[in-house]
Amino acid sequence: MRRITGRTLALVFILLGFAAGVGILAFSFALNGARWATNRANGHIYTGGAIARAGSVLDRNGVILAETKNKKRDMPGGATLRRATLHAVGDPQGFVSTGAHAAFRGDLTGYSAISGIYNVVRYGRGSDVRLTIDANLCKTAWQALNGRKGTVAVYNYKTGEVLCMVSSPSYDPLNKPKDIDTNKAYDAVYLNRFLHGLFTPGSTFKIITAACAMEHMPDIDNRTFTCTGKYATGEGYVTCREKHGSLGFEKAMNVSCNSVFAQLAVELGEARLKKTAEAMGFNQTYQADKLPLAISRFPPSPGETARPRNPLELGWTGVGQHTTLANPAQMLLLMGAIANGGQGIAPKLVLNTITPNGTTMPASRARVALRIDPTIASRLRVILRSDVTRTYDPSGKKTGDLQLCGKTGTAEVDGKQPHAWFVGFALNPAKPYAIVVVGENAGGGQAVAFEIAAAVMREIK
Repeated sequence: MRRITGRTLALVFILLGFAAGVGILAFSFALNGARWATNRANGHIYTGGAIARAGSVLDRNGVILAETKNKKRDMPGGATLRRATLHAVGDPQGFVSTGAHAAFRGDLTGYSAISGIYNVVRYGRGSDVRLTIDANLCKTAWQALNGRKGTVAVYNYKTGEVLCMVSSPSYDPLNKPKDIDTNKAYDAVYLNRFLHGLFTPGSTFKIITAACAMEHMPDIDNRTFTCTGKYATGEGYVTCREKHGSLGFEKAMNVSCNSVFAQLAVELGEARLKKTAEAMGFNQTYQADKLPLAISRFPPSPGETARPRNPLELGWTGVGQHTTLANPAQMLLLMGAIANGGQGIAPKLVLNTITPNGTTMPASRARVALRIDPTIASRLRVILRSDVTRTYDPSGKKTGDLQLCGKTGTAEVDGKQPHAWFVGFALNPAKPYAIVVVGENAGGGQAVAFEIAAAVMREIK
């Protein structure tokens, strides 16, 4: 009897182990099946390490950006368009991880958890992927960057659809430079600076400082400040580009006065400023479809020295300097939230997929990823609109009927030219678009980034 009981228990343990193994295998297959099936070693899909048998990549208007011809991947449209859309479309070899060839290769090869890559074997191709981008708008943005490193992105803050996603430097994936790994002109060329870049935000961070002041200082709109060209913190000075004299809160934003915003940061304190920054997306995780965004950082955060900033450091933090880093996609999401009554819609990169038999599979619905106080959003819209009408484009000739709102930033970087920023959005209900521009070591925000933003936004139909 004891022998039977022992054998029974042994058999039960074996069956449980087998069941656990099957469960782990099934889970691993569900999680990694597409990646395993679309590995570059799969000769049904790849030839010489480059994707060969797959569906087409199209822009939102049906412009073909990549397709298979004669068992070889082609990317029509010319070298300029290929450079402009590299980080959205990707390269056939998959070095650009955010491009459709890598990020959406499961769709492009028609992979199914049930039938594997049967479609690509049967039809010789997978599904077509229609991206949200507008190829011509990306080309306009690429040309506006004019060789500068950085990024330009535009999205519809009602739907989340990304119409423009350009990252520079770039290259022609059909004529890859031989010195790409040694030439400094191609530094971080595979990095999508929009999704994965982190930059000192400069004066664009004054939006967060302003929001914090609106929340915690009921009299902020009635206060008068004095700018002498520098603000004394007791530990040192936060300098300003000009001596603005006597000015109120809104005008301080319009002229981007460091003295005022450093003073506000010190008065508010680090705890309040950090809480507002985190409510507006800093230290948070977000995604654009399957792709995670770099996390905007308002230190101290886990792994960093958790000592409080002294008043000088806090003053510089309030004007977007010191150790704060911002991701352009997160800043674009914040602009969308301000424009959209407090609701920031998650960015989307895929409009739909079309199976080999012609069935159109719509992408996911718009999803709220960031929520901010609607009252604060409303007040920020007013002040960001006045930035444009009073400072960047008083005549309205550069921005036309967009009703553009926004903030420039000139982010100082030790020993180098500053980063040029612009973040903003249009209030025209017919053009519900937000934009971010970062010119890496490109100079002044108003002189460079705003001009790029205006040129790109004017081209949106």
